[in-house]
Amino acid sequence: MQTAGCVDACLPIHSDMDLVWVRQHVRQSAAQLGFGLVEQTKLVTAASELARNTLVHGGGGQVEATCLTNGHVQGLRLVFSDEGPGIPDLDRALTDGFTSGDGLGMGLGGARRLVHEFAVDSSPSAGTKVTVTSWARRPPRPREEM
Repeated sequence: MQTAGCVDACLPIHSDMDLVWVRQHVRQSAAQLGFGLVEQTKLVTAASELARNTLVHGGGGQVEATCLTNGHVQGLRLVFSDEGPGIPDLDRALTDGFTSGDGLGMGLGGARRLVHEFAVDSSPSAGTKVTVTSWARRPPRPREEM
């Protein structure tokens, strides 16, 4: 499915440079879909956290970006997937302050708060798939000239 100006994409996540490409694609797509600056920033922040988790904890993977339309509202769905070790305790991983590395522990829980829809499918030794969706707010009506 494509929406005006938005391109569905599957982007690799295997290096720090790939993280840059993911952030750029998400920001550009969100802007083209009519996301306001705050909504763009929230989605890009969530995407950055999830892409980094895919690289660092999952050993690399990919993100699939899909442009959505629901009536007159447009959105962007991002699916981050890897074939890494999985998340052994998902409830704990979603708890603020939890970290399996040297981060601040805001990755999964923080990403969940920044998007409208959030789902994780993970099991030990079977990889992880995190799906997030955000919807653009309807743009404000233009001011009428007096």
